[in-house]
Amino acid sequence: MKAARRLSTKVKRLSLLFALVFGLGLFAASQALATEYYVATTGSDSNPGTLAAPFATLQKGADTAVAGDTVWIRGGTYKITTPKTSGAGIELSKSGTSDTNRIKYWAYPGETPLFDFSNLQISTSGYTFGFVISGSWVHLKGIEECCVPMNSYANNGFASDGTNNIYELLNAHNNQGSGIQIGGGNQAINCDSHDNYDPTSPQGDGQNADGFGVHGQTSGPSTIIRGCRAWWNSDDGYDFINQEVPVTIENSWAFGAGFANYGTTRPSSGNGNGFKMGSSKTGIRHLIQNNVAWGNKANGFYANHSSGGNTWYNNTSFQNGTQYNMLASTWSEPNGKGTRTDGVKLTGDKAHILRNNVGYPNKNEYMDAATYGVDSQFNAWDLNITPKASDFLSITDPSVSGTGQAIETTSPALGPRQADGSLPNVDFLKLAAGSQMIDKGTNVQLPFVGAAPDLGAYEYGATGGTPTGGVTGAGGTTATGGATGAAGATGTGGKSGSGGTTGTGGKTGGGGATAATGGKTASSSAPGAGGSLATGGVTLLGGTPGIGGDTGAGGVTETGGTSGVVDTGGAVAPGGAENGGSAVIGGVIATGGVPGGAGVTAPVETGGAVVTGGTPQPGSTGGTTTSTEAGQTSSGCSCRIAGRQATGSTGFALLGLLVFALRLRRRR
Repeated sequence: MKAARRLSTKVKRLSLLFALVFGLGLFAASQALATEYYVATTGSDSNPGTLAAPFATLQKGADTAVAGDTVWIRGGTYKITTPKTSGAGIELSKSGTSDTNRIKYWAYPGETPLFDFSNLQISTSGYTFGFVISGSWVHLKGIEECCVPMNSYANNGFASDGTNNIYELLNAHNNQGSGIQIGGGNQAINCDSHDNYDPTSPQGDGQNADGFGVHGQTSGPSTIIRGCRAWWNSDDGYDFINQEVPVTIENSWAFGAGFANYGTTRPSSGNGNGFKMGSSKTGIRHLIQNNVAWGNKANGFYANHSSGGNTWYNNTSFQNGTQYNMLASTWSEPNGKGTRTDGVKLTGDKAHILRNNVGYPNKNEYMDAATYGVDSQFNAWDLNITPKASDFLSITDPSVSGTGQAIETTSPALGPRQADGSLPNVDFLKLAAGSQMIDKGTNVQLPFVGAAPDLGAYEYGATGGTPTGGVTGAGGTTATGGATGAAGATGTGGKSGSGGTTGTGGKTGGGGATAATGGKTASSSAPGAGGSLATGGVTLLGGTPGIGGDTGAGGVTETGGTSGVVDTGGAVAPGGAENGGSAVIGGVIATGGVPGGAGVTAPVETGGAVVTGGTPQPGSTGGTTTSTEAGQTSSGCSCRIAGRQATGSTGFALLGLLVFALRLRRRR
C-alpha cells in the first residue's frame, strides 16, 4: 500500500509538472502571435515590414496585420493617389477580436504621419473617402489626414463602418466632406477636425462638411466623443442626425461652424451649429456635458427636431447666433413617406433636461416649459443671471475674431494639446473669482468643488482645468428621476468615472471633488436634483493602452440601461505590459518587464497604474527609456521588432518552473 501511495504521489507530481510545461508552452505560443510592423516613407512594400526594413504604405501594413498586431507609422507625408477601392483611399477591413486583442495603427512615438489625399483618384459616380475603417476592434492613434477632394459627392477624411473602434489623437482637416464620420459604437478621444468644406455638394454649398458625424445607427453599442475639437467646418461641428442609439459627448469644443476658408466665407447652405444633437425619430436620449461652443453661425447647442429630449449638463455657450435651441418634432411615416411636425411639446421622460448651463448672452429658442415641455432648472437664465465679461478669466481668444488664416499657432484654445493629448489648459471662458456662476448649480453627479456645483463647463477651483481622459467608459443616456452616484474627481487633468446605479428618487452620490484652490472647500455630493444620469453605452475597463501594450479588458454595455460606469484601473499583463486608464480606481502596481535600452520616448497617455518594467518600446537597442503617463511611469524599456516578443515574463515562468521541478526532485 505504501509503495502504491508513493507511486500515486509521484504520478500526481509528474502530471502537475507536465501541466505546467504544457501551460507555459501555450502561453509562449500566444505571445508569439502578436507582431509589430513598421511603415515609413523610405520603405518598400517588398520589405518584411521590420523597423530596419519597413513597408512603404499603410495599406500594405493593413493587409498584413491580424488581430493583436501593431502597425507603427513613421513620420512624414504619405501622398495617396491610387485608391485601394473605388470607395476608399486606404481601407482597414480586418478586425481584432476584443478590447485586449485589437489591431493597432499607431503613429511612431514622437512622430506625426500625414496622409495627403489631395491628388486621390476619386469616383465620379459615388463616394471615395480617405480612410474607410470597415473592421472592428481596431485602434487608430496619432494620424493626421487632409485634403480629400470631391466631384459632386462630399468625401470624408475618415469614415467608419466598424464598431468597438478607438479613434485617438486624429487630426482631419481641409477635406471636401466631413472630417471624421465615426459611425456608431466607437470612441473618438482627443481628436481634431477642422477647415472641412464641400463647395459643390448637390444639397448646396457647404451642406455636408461636418467636423464629426455619428449617423444612422439603429442598434448596437453606444458612441463616446471626449476631449475633441471642431472648428471652421462649413456645416456643423458635431452632427448626430438620424442616430437612433445614444451618444455621449463631453469635454469637447466647437467653434466657427458654418464658416469656411479660415472664417472668411459663410457657405450659403452650411447649417452652422456647434453641437447638433438630433434628429432621433424614436426618442432616444443623448448626453451632452461639459462642452463649450463659441462663435458658431447658428446655434451653439441644437436639439434639431428630436422626438425625444436630450440631457444637457454644465455646458458653456458664448457668442453664437443662438445659445441653446431645444426645437422638438414628431415624426410619422405613412405609406413609407416621412412627415415631420415641428415645435411640439415633449413630456415625461421625453422632455429635454437642462442643468447648470451658461449662455452668454442669454438668447435661447424653444425653451419655454409650458409650451415645449423643456425641464430647465439651475441654468443662468433660470436664475436671472446675466453673464458679463468680469465673470470669466478671459473672453478674448484669437479664435473669436481671427479670420483669414490658420490660427492653430495663435489661438491658445485651438493650439497644441497638452502632453497627454488633452485639451489645452487655457483661461478662455473659465470662471473668475467672484463670478456669479460659482456655487449656483445643482448636483448632477459631476465632480464639483465647494458648497454646490458651478454653472458652465469649468468648475472654479478644480485642479487641472477641464476634465479630460483617455479611452474610458462613460456613455449612455439620461432619464428623469433619480441620480447616479458620483466618483468625485481625480488628480490633475481629469475626472474619475461615474459610478452607482440609477434609481427612482435619486441616490446619494459619494466622493465629491478634489481639494479646493482659491478659497473653496471640497464638498461631498448630495442627492441629485431633476433627473438621473444613466450610464449605459460603451465601457472600457482600463482605458488608453501604453505604447506597445494592450488596452484593458472591457466590453460593451447595452444602451439605454442604468448601469453606472466605474473604471477599475489598469491591470498589468505578465512581464509588465501596461493597461492604462484615465480614471483609475485602485490601480495595480506590478513589477517585471524587460530592462533595456534607449530607443524612443513613448507618447504620453492618461491614467493607469504604476508599472516598473513596462512593455518594450519600439526601436530600442540599449540604454533607458521613460514613458510618462498621467498617473503612470514606466522605466527600463527595450524593443522588439516584427515577430520578436519580450521575454521577461517567460523567463520568470521558466525560473518558477525550474524551482518547482527541483522541489519535486528533493521530495522524492
